[in-house]
This record gives sequence, C-alpha cells and structure tokens, in this order.
Amino acid sequence: MKAFTYQRASTPAEAAALAARTPGARFIAGGTNLLDLMKLEIETPQHLIDVNGLNLDKIEPTPGGGLRIGALVRNTDLAADARVRRDYAVLSRALLAGASAQLRNKATTAGNLLQRTRCPYFYDTNQACNKRQPGSGCSAIGGYSRNHAILGASDACIATHPSDMAVAMQLLDATVDTIKPDGSTRVIPIADFHRLPGSTPQVEHALMPGELITSVTLPKPAGGVHIYRKVRDRASYAFALISVAAIVLPDGNGRVALGGVAHKPWRVPAADASMSQGAKAVAEQLLSGAKPSAESAFKIPLVQRTLASVLADARKGA
Repeated sequence: MKAFTYQRASTPAEAAALAARTPGARFIAGGTNLLDLMKLEIETPQHLIDVNGLNLDKIEPTPGGGLRIGALVRNTDLAADARVRRDYAVLSRALLAGASAQLRNKATTAGNLLQRTRCPYFYDTNQACNKRQPGSGCSAIGGYSRNHAILGASDACIATHPSDMAVAMQLLDATVDTIKPDGSTRVIPIADFHRLPGSTPQVEHALMPGELITSVTLPKPAGGVHIYRKVRDRASYAFALISVAAIVLPDGNGRVALGGVAHKPWRVPAADASMSQGAKAVAEQLLSGAKPSAESAFKIPLVQRTLASVLADARKGA
C-alpha cells in the first residue's frame, strides 16, 4: 500500500469541498472495497477523507411515504430495519445475499452502490484493463470470461457490476441524493447513476469530481410480492453469476431487474410492460441484444430458468 494522508470531515459540504480541491483524494467510510484495492495498488489515493462522522446514518420517512436512507447506514442495519423488511423486502433480501455478516456490519449504503468490479483482470495489475488503465486494452475479451457481461458491454470492457443491493435499488426506482463541492445538491435517478462502459469504462457512475452521496431515497412502497434470487458458484458469500429481482402485483403486472449480466444493474422498461404476458416474454425483452462469449453463453438459459422460477413463485405468493 502506498503512503497517503488522512483527514476527517465534519460536514458533507466540507467533505465535498475538500475532495474537489485535494488532488488524488478519495472518500472512505467502511472501506470494504477501497482498502482491498489500495493494498493491491489498483487504487492509490494520495489523500483519504473520512466521512464516518457526518451524521448520515439514519433511515427516515419522507413526506411522500417513502424512506430516506443515509449514505452511512450500514448494510446490516438496513437489511434489519422493520420498514425495509415490510415494504421493500427485495432490498433486505438482496443485502442478506450480498456478503458475510462481518462485511455487512461495516459496508455502507453509498459504498455498496460504488463497488468496483470483481473482474480478475481488473485485479491483476499484470493484465491489460481499460478500467484500471484507460487505453491499455481488455484482457477479459478473448480471455477467461465465464463471469463477465452478456449485455451492454463494449469493445473496451465486459466487466460486470458486483452489487446485489444496487439491483434491488434499481428495481425500487430509488434516487441518489448528493452534495457537490460548491454546496449545491442534486438528485440522480438510480437508472442514470451507473454507466455502461462504452469507450470510457473507467467512468463508472454519474458523480462529478468531489461529489458526495448523502442519501438514497426510496419512493412510496409498490406493494406486491418481492423476491431476490441469486445464483452463484457456491452457497454463500460469492458474487452472482446472475441474479433476478422481481416485484409481482396481484394483477400479474410488476417489474424485474437482473444482476451479474452487465456493467450496471439491468432493467428494461419493455420487460416490465411484458410482465402479464409471462416469463418467456419478459426474458426476451431483458435479453434482447445479448452478446455472450462462448464461456458466458450459459447465462442466457440461466436467466431464463431463474426468471421463470421467480415469477412462478411470486405469482403463487400474490
């Protein structure tokens, strides 16, 4: 790990301003991803700004009937919150599927959204990776690609986003609340927060330099039956090969999102509109344009079968 300086911020506005005017600065909260990347010298921030003392660890109701989740709410507390378990069960289930209890005790809401890919070529500094070193190439393309993207990828990157929580947030139409270095705030729809790789896979989200996530807001509960099903190589604490998040309403309508298949949580409006037509129609919309490698082609039938099982179970529950 390379040497760095360290500073604690006292307010969100101060943290954002410090990050903007300090070259090589990064925010740190739980550190469950950042510290690993620093040890491997994949990330080498010159300055860390500790945001743990910013009083952003509350879960509060909104005037519109939703919930505002502070950026520093730990995954354990969010998954266990009675309101989340009752009204946003898909989120609680995604969090519990995501990591060990020890990691959930440290990991934060904002940090979970900002997780970086677990692509092995990204983690191996001897390999070419456009995400780690723009313009160097992508060793995953033509390499070992079993766990990689089948949707939304590009000639520059086929990595997937690792967060389970983000898939549930996508399904729930969450918004991301931020503060910018000039003290102004903005609200980013979760659908616009994560980016597809295109020609700039190193740009993974919509945040501007120095911009700090302060909370994530969930709208009024949608109702219905909530299911999150994660398919992985081993029974516990592994990243998803694919995952399916679904909300099914009593009338058969609803919404669905996928994880483990793209550079961001994958949701398609046309798939939501096809919910009443059955799993096959939904899968056709979700997987339209899929371009798997020979090694990742198994993800297509895996999505189809998992989706069919999830929707069948949800409709029984409804």
